Amino acid sequence: MITALKTFIAVCKHGTFAAAAERIGLTQSAVSSQIKRLEESLGFELFDRTGRSATLNASGHTTLARAEEICALYAKLGDAPSGSSTRGLLRIGAIASTQSTLLARALERLRGAYPMVRVHVSPGVSMRLMDDLDSGKIDAAVIIRPPFGMLPELTWAALVHEPYVLVVPDSIKGKDWRELIQGQPFLRYDRASFGGRMVEGFLRREGLVVNDAIEVDEISGLIHLASKGLGVALIPMVEAHLPLPPNLRVISLGEATFYREIGLLQRKPRTTPPIVAQFAQCLRDASEERTHTAGTSKGIGRKAAEKVRPT
Repeated sequence: MITALKTFIAVCKHGTFAAAAERIGLTQSAVSSQIKRLEESLGFELFDRTGRSATLNASGHTTLARAEEICALYAKLGDAPSGSSTRGLLRIGAIASTQSTLLARALERLRGAYPMVRVHVSPGVSMRLMDDLDSGKIDAAVIIRPPFGMLPELTWAALVHEPYVLVVPDSIKGKDWRELIQGQPFLRYDRASFGGRMVEGFLRREGLVVNDAIEVDEISGLIHLASKGLGVALIPMVEAHLPLPPNLRVISLGEATFYREIGLLQRKPRTTPPIVAQFAQCLRDASEERTHTAGTSKGIGRKAAEKVRPT
């Protein structure tokens, strides 16, 4: 019900079902379905529908004020009593590629400063973790930056920028990344994922036509498939997957290089347990440590590529 109320508020704020869908990362049909179920649950319609347009009616105006009040009260359920930031449970969502590196370093700091705080880490893809944060299942999420706008009650803090490169088996010759991407079997980063959408956007911007061979969501899977000689892949240089297999070449995209931004998504401070702010600081410190070690966050990719014989 809370999710449906938030969707209803988004529709009222942005004016149309389509605009709200784009803003909150859902399809227009998903937004329509949520509003329809909400109306069925309430027992009355919220919009006057004529053709393709929908206008908030009198019942809708009354419900909007109540929905905003309910959502505000729901958000306050996460408030912790004064002085409770040194104990309790912190629920973190994190994509797999950060759990053994950036997240581990941050949690080492957090546990050192607050040993009584218990931490539960939920794995998942970025979109699902966004939904878990929105529904209150987790307190914060370490994810890829969404390729669309975020709800106004959420805040984003960038941590790491990972450059995309082309990984090529030694058995495939050539140094021109454009020719290799278009001429070889293409191992595609799943287009349903945030990272995969970035690859798709890059291919479109560069006007590249690929020969799709295999599509998977896991970066480790793409690396493994490429190492078996099954094709070439565009992947971000992720710390957790270095060093790459010795039979792979890494080819820089040069001036066309694009980056995957990893960051922390959380609700605004007034609706977030105090320990989340401490965790956010630990994450910043952990990302700065990584930056200091490699020179710059973007330099991570260049230096890592040097270790795996770039061409």
